Amino acid sequence: MGHKLLLLTKANEQYRQLIEAQQLPGLELLDDNPANIAEANIWLAEPKLAAPLLPHAKQLKWLQSSFAGIDALMSSRARKDYQLTNIKGIFGPLMSEYLFGYLLAQMRGHQYYQAQQRQKSWQVQSAARSSLQGMRLLLLGTGSIAKHVAKTAKHFGMHVTGINRSGREVDGFDLIQPLSQLAPCLSQSDVVTNLLPSTPDTRLLLNADMLATLKADAILVNVGRGDVLDLDALNTQLIARPVQQAILDVFTQEPLPASHPIWERPNAIITPHISAPSHPEQIVRIFSDNYRRYIVAEPLQNQVDFTQGY
Repeated sequence: MGHKLLLLTKANEQYRQLIEAQQLPGLELLDDNPANIAEANIWLAEPKLAAPLLPHAKQLKWLQSSFAGIDALMSSRARKDYQLTNIKGIFGPLMSEYLFGYLLAQMRGHQYYQAQQRQKSWQVQSAARSSLQGMRLLLLGTGSIAKHVAKTAKHFGMHVTGINRSGREVDGFDLIQPLSQLAPCLSQSDVVTNLLPSTPDTRLLLNADMLATLKADAILVNVGRGDVLDLDALNTQLIARPVQQAILDVFTQEPLPASHPIWERPNAIITPHISAPSHPEQIVRIFSDNYRRYIVAEPLQNQVDFTQGY
């Protein structure tokens, strides 16, 4: 029995060429004719592009997301009568590069010395902290990305605490705490990095009350999901606590509206959701492995549990 694949990405032609090169048995790549939405039984798709078309997918059995985040497919009214898989296992190194690139620049005073260079001045920055060694990193989430970040942090001599729903033990962390202990963990951490998925339990988890428990000079990094963080509350807090820093890559509304006051905060760094870009070559390798599993009825890798939302 053959299978029909529909591509729903912003780089369909690139994906088409990469998939054709895999020579996957029994797979027909459909073109962009809208009628093929009803014909395809497999989709390789960006969640936001797929979501509005799902009601018209009469044959859909499996959707391979091209992203890690599948929030757009998780609404209570959305279809859940198909297998959904996402991308995992490739973002840890990219997230680590992003996080530690900014942390090291901060610790080593890159902005200070760049400004000093323009003035041809030779002065040593007077800073309370100039190294990551001994700093306490709190990771919200203990999945594959968090484990890679934790390993990188240990190379820099940081103490790493991870938070997950139950407090279950995970290798590679100095300490694991349950979500119920978030507030005391926040109050003890120098750097807080959100890597949580978007679920009913995590939305607005970092609200005004939780943000208020952060140390006066804490650095908050959001590279998980935008709706975990109350951005308005953070903006207010960054005004009140000018020594605090925020590094923000994900937002509830993207693009972030130009009218939002967080743009104006000198102690915030804003990037346009680029901390861990998806590369088609890697995604096609993951899809191809899953396809070979699919055609012999083996369990697919990275299956999403619709009840948990990840």
